[in-house]
Amino acid sequence: MTALRVLIGCERSGIVRRAFAARGHDAWSCDLAPAEDGSNRHMVCDVREALGLGWDLAVICHPPCTRLANSGVRWLTTPPCNPPDEVTAAEHAAWRGLDEATRLRIMWRLLDEGAALFSACWSAPVPRIAIENPVMHKHAKARIRDFRPFSQSVQPWQFGTDPAGPDNVTKRTCLWLRGLPKLTATGTLDGSTARDEIHRAPPGPGRKVFRSRFFPGLAAAMAEQWGDHALNEIRRAA
Repeated sequence: MTALRVLIGCERSGIVRRAFAARGHDAWSCDLAPAEDGSNRHMVCDVREALGLGWDLAVICHPPCTRLANSGVRWLTTPPCNPPDEVTAAEHAAWRGLDEATRLRIMWRLLDEGAALFSACWSAPVPRIAIENPVMHKHAKARIRDFRPFSQSVQPWQFGTDPAGPDNVTKRTCLWLRGLPKLTATGTLDGSTARDEIHRAPPGPGRKVFRSRFFPGLAAAMAEQWGDHALNEIRRAA
C-alpha cells in the first residue's frame, strides 16, 4: 500500500486535506459548510455521517464543541447575554427575552450535544484517529464516553520556519490520539516572535472561522508523520 484513505473532519479550509493529498493519499474533508477551495473531495455533512466509510486514518480538526472548552465553563453558571452560535433559530430570536433559568438549560443542553459529538468521533470505527480541541472542563470530561486526557499539546510556531508566516502564532492545540504517535516539532522558530492574533481577534461574524483556521506547517507534519506511521503499520501487518 502506498496511499491511505484519510478523512479530515470539520474542515472547510482544505489546509489539512491538501497536506495529505500532497503526499499521495486519498484525502477527503467534510464540514457542514462547503469547501472554501471549491474542491470536489469535500463532503457537506455532519462528520458523524462520514466516520463509518472505511478510513485508514481520520483527523478531526476543531470539531464544533465550543461548550466543552475550559474557557467557556463560566457560561454554565451565568448564561451569556448574546445567543451562542449553536442554538436553534427560534432560540436565537427569543434569547434576550428568555429568563436566566431557561438560558442555562439551553447551555447545559449544548454541552451535552458537544460531548456527544466528541464521543462519536473518539469512538469512531477508524483504526487511527486524532481529534484537535481546546482543554476541557470537568463537566465535559464527565459526559464523554471513554474519556482520556489529551495525548499532547503543541503550538503552531513549533512547526513554522518563517517569522512572518501563518504558523508563527500562539494557540495551544490539544490532540487526542488513538493509534497514532505524538507529533515531533519540525520548525525552526523558538516562539519568541509568535503573534497573539488569534486570541486578540476582534468580535464579529468572521471571528469563529478565523480562530478555527488550521496551520499549514502543523498540517504538513501531521500528513508526513501520521501518514508514514500508518503506512508502515499496515505494511508490517500485511
